[in-house]
Amino acid sequence: MMQNVHLAPETDEDDLYSGYNDYNPTYDTEELENDTAFQQAVRTSHGRRPPITAKIPSTAVTRPVATGYGSKTSLASSMGGRPVTGVIQDGVTRPMTAVRAAGFTKGALRGSAFDPLGQSRGPAPPLEAKNEDSPEEKIRQLEKKVNELVEESCIANSCGDLKLALEKAKDAGRKERVLVRQREQVTSPENINLDLTYSVLFNLASQYSANEMYAEALNTYQVIVKNKMFTNAGRLKVNMGNIYLKQRNYSKAIKFYRMALDQIPSVHKEMRIKIMQNIGVTFIKTGQYSDAINSFEHIMSMAPNLKAGFNLILSYFAVGDREKMKKAFQKLIAVPLEIDEDDKYISPSDDPHTNLVIEAIKNDHLRQMERERKAIAEKYIMTAAKLIAPVIETSFAVGYDWCVEVVKASQYIELANDLEINKAITYLRQKDFNQAVETLKMFEKKDSRVKSAAATNLSFLYYLENEFAQASSYADLAVSSDRYNPSALTNKGNTVFANGDYEKAAEFYKEALRNDSSCTEALYNIGLTYKKLNRLDEALDCFLKLHAILRNSAQSYRYFPSNIEVIEWLGAYYIDTQFCEKAIQYFERAALIQPTQVKWQLMVASCFRRSGNYQKALDTYKDIHRKFPENVECLRFLVRLCTDIGLKEVQEYATKLKRLEKKKEIREQRIKSGRDGSGGSRSKRESSAGSDSGQNCSASSKGERLSAKLRALPGTNEPYESSSHKEIDASYVDPLGPQAERPKTAARKRIEEDDFADEELGDDLLPE
Repeated sequence: MMQNVHLAPETDEDDLYSGYNDYNPTYDTEELENDTAFQQAVRTSHGRRPPITAKIPSTAVTRPVATGYGSKTSLASSMGGRPVTGVIQDGVTRPMTAVRAAGFTKGALRGSAFDPLGQSRGPAPPLEAKNEDSPEEKIRQLEKKVNELVEESCIANSCGDLKLALEKAKDAGRKERVLVRQREQVTSPENINLDLTYSVLFNLASQYSANEMYAEALNTYQVIVKNKMFTNAGRLKVNMGNIYLKQRNYSKAIKFYRMALDQIPSVHKEMRIKIMQNIGVTFIKTGQYSDAINSFEHIMSMAPNLKAGFNLILSYFAVGDREKMKKAFQKLIAVPLEIDEDDKYISPSDDPHTNLVIEAIKNDHLRQMERERKAIAEKYIMTAAKLIAPVIETSFAVGYDWCVEVVKASQYIELANDLEINKAITYLRQKDFNQAVETLKMFEKKDSRVKSAAATNLSFLYYLENEFAQASSYADLAVSSDRYNPSALTNKGNTVFANGDYEKAAEFYKEALRNDSSCTEALYNIGLTYKKLNRLDEALDCFLKLHAILRNSAQSYRYFPSNIEVIEWLGAYYIDTQFCEKAIQYFERAALIQPTQVKWQLMVASCFRRSGNYQKALDTYKDIHRKFPENVECLRFLVRLCTDIGLKEVQEYATKLKRLEKKKEIREQRIKSGRDGSGGSRSKRESSAGSDSGQNCSASSKGERLSAKLRALPGTNEPYESSSHKEIDASYVDPLGPQAERPKTAARKRIEEDDFADEELGDDLLPE
């Protein structure tokens, strides 16, 4: 049976993927130039013959067809006389189903021009106009306006215009509420834009806080926190804690910090660390140093940073634990800075492209941020070392030596020299000049910066000891080590000034001011130099500049404590920084300098009231009322304080306050009526004069009582002293002379009432 079975050879097997690269030679455009029929059709009218219609049955045209199994072959139709499938029936061409593409009909294209883009259909119809009055469009526009107001509020805040920022935030809040009501009318409550509501409320609370309207800010934050639809709103309790911290309500601040800490998941490690740091700072302010130590120790074990390390040292310093101070200082030194080394900014080769890149990044924003971070770290370390050095060992010198050794073994090795100079300055403060000089002379062979600082101090020391030759020598060393050191140039100018060379001294002072325009020592010295040179106008100009720079300086108060402008500035500064207790001493001094100015004593009482010492504030207000019984503001605070404390004296002060307000009102009416009467006619003035005739005696009696009250003020032997002993005449005299006698009528004589009588007021006139 196997004789009739022939196995096909492997070479004859059909290739399933063959034929895909075969193509119909009809579409071959590369040989058209050699195609005689095509060239004849192009040159003659052969190609413009009308197409053969399919009305007459004909056979299929023999043409080369590409198959899937062979190469280019010419196959004749095997259908004989079968008509083509494109016969027109009822005016519509029957589609050729074997080659018809989707949506293609030959009849639709017959007789039409080639228009693949459909341009013959004409322009597209115009877009449908928006209906501006539709509720959806109104909501969309209102939502856009709210977003714009929030952005404008944030921009105004960043520009420092806090009032405008608050107004924009309030306007955004009003429009957002209108938007919510409109959305509820049109759509379901689920479609309300919660993100927009959250951003509007959060911005409003932030602007309230920036404008120090803390009660309103807390209320707005409370609205956000209590709304369960806002996700992660609990972390805003950190902001509420910050507000309570500013208000010095430390217990509530700690409470809200802990609530926020409980609601923040552990994956947000950085935020939790910051909140714990706030808790530690608040504990320090309340004096709970052990709790603060626990917070900062936890931070230093989890994510050490400079602020937490420095605060930990302060806490251990407060409790007096020497060993823990040392360990905390070592932890502070070990905090990584996470900045690039300076070697990165040094070109390793002469490649111009590399040099350009290094030059570009030498002072970019990232490099500036690195410098600031390093400067802050050095400031923390230097401050901590100066704080703990005198207490961690038996003497401050041994303590400084320990700090220097620790710093030398760390990444802040250049700070060791600064600590040594601080050690010398400490010797100077203790008036141990020999040890200071010995310490400073150790830096003569150090690098230029440290050498300049040490030589400057040595020059100043020798100048104070009148050893001008040594002072000049070390001043020259300081200037040669660092030509841009203003202190070195000032010292050099001082040595030249002492030798009488004023012109040369002025040059050194000028150079110091060019290097540092805020060098007040050089400015003062150059003023003295100009005075010696008899250039008085230039000297006066220097002293005026110095006065403008140091007008509100704390040093000026130290040297001139009776300057009322500086005292006022210092008091206002401590009130603004919420340290009212410190402002009291300055306002008390101002009250001693100007005892007749009631505002200073009122400020003292106000500071007592702001700091919570209500009893002391009440006593101060009573003392002010005794000295200035006509002061309305003092009486108002007395009424308020007595009401809050629940004292029985409130009725007495309220009665006095009503009398003063009534008296002030009558005085203002009298002044106003006098001005109005002076502009009227003569007849009106005469008639009004007639009505006032009976009050001259009364006015004079009032003036006598007022003068008696002024005379009853404390005399010169008491703390208060009047600036003038001249009695005040409060009587009234008509400038038009005596009035005409009024004709007698049958009317009953009016009983004159004294508005300033001392009778008790009725209950209906007292404040409720």
